[in-house]
Amino acid sequence: MPEDVKVSQEETPQPAQSEISRSNSQLPWFTTPEPIKRLFKRFPLRTYTTANELPKRKPLDRSQHNLYIFTADDTKNLGSPSFNPSCLKWQAYLKFMGIRFSVVPSNNHASPTGALPFLLPSSTSTSSENSPAIPSTKLQRWARAEASSESFNPQSLTSDQESESRKANSKREEPFGMRYEAYMSLVDRQIRHTWLYFLYLEPSNFAAVAYPSYIAPCSSNVLVRASLGHNLRAAAKSELLKHSAVIDVESLYKECERAFAALSELLGDDRYFFAKEEPDLFDASVFAYTNVLLDGRLAFKECRMVQLLRKYVNLARHRRRIHERYFPEY
Repeated sequence: MPEDVKVSQEETPQPAQSEISRSNSQLPWFTTPEPIKRLFKRFPLRTYTTANELPKRKPLDRSQHNLYIFTADDTKNLGSPSFNPSCLKWQAYLKFMGIRFSVVPSNNHASPTGALPFLLPSSTSTSSENSPAIPSTKLQRWARAEASSESFNPQSLTSDQESESRKANSKREEPFGMRYEAYMSLVDRQIRHTWLYFLYLEPSNFAAVAYPSYIAPCSSNVLVRASLGHNLRAAAKSELLKHSAVIDVESLYKECERAFAALSELLGDDRYFFAKEEPDLFDASVFAYTNVLLDGRLAFKECRMVQLLRKYVNLARHRRRIHERYFPEY
């Protein structure tokens, strides 16, 4: 402030204290603006005697484990194999381990980590207090601990088969090492990358499969659906561009075919990979893609990836073997 206009506090007239208190007590702390007053006079608020009830859902049964996955939201197909490979991988693995669980249709927004699947253990589980929700990164360790616990009751087995199941789980050692990791990378990279393009970036498949599976159930609003679709395709594109400067479609399909060929050679005439007597996480990882591609429930318009897989008969038999054993009703 310029020096010639400054006024000292002593020179400024000060109202008496009683006047200040009286004036403050007469003014409300909030005054409704006149335009708002006129609006409510014209359209007054009205409270209806009968209000619409909130939508009701079936109460969650905490007496058993609940696996949240992408799946059909209807009673008839509730336990059917998920149409999402990441979810189906763990859905199948928990079945391999004989763990009883219920399937809960869900989406990424409901997940504590922002991604499906996740598992909510039963209220009687030893892990329920320390970890209310088990993310996919911890599901294998949790499943093995649960299957070895004294209270374990195998799914879909009679009492005569229970001891046999316990013995099988005690011998169910996951293979490790460089060879195992090399083959797993074929699934997690080559096959997965081709799947991302095949489902999300191939326009006909996105419209026929991805849109009704992942976008339409989330909202009926056209703008929201458009935003979700854009984000989904952008995320797939971004993931592919992490590993290559450009998205070379022909290269993706060639790498995918090499991966299928290598997996077919690894499986050979065995029932399960690595000559195991029982399926394990690797089998679940492969089944997660082969079942989604060959199941027939998803109406792919561009079928190039499906056609590549059909060349390898033993991979199709492996998929059918697991489906018939662990998802016989679907």
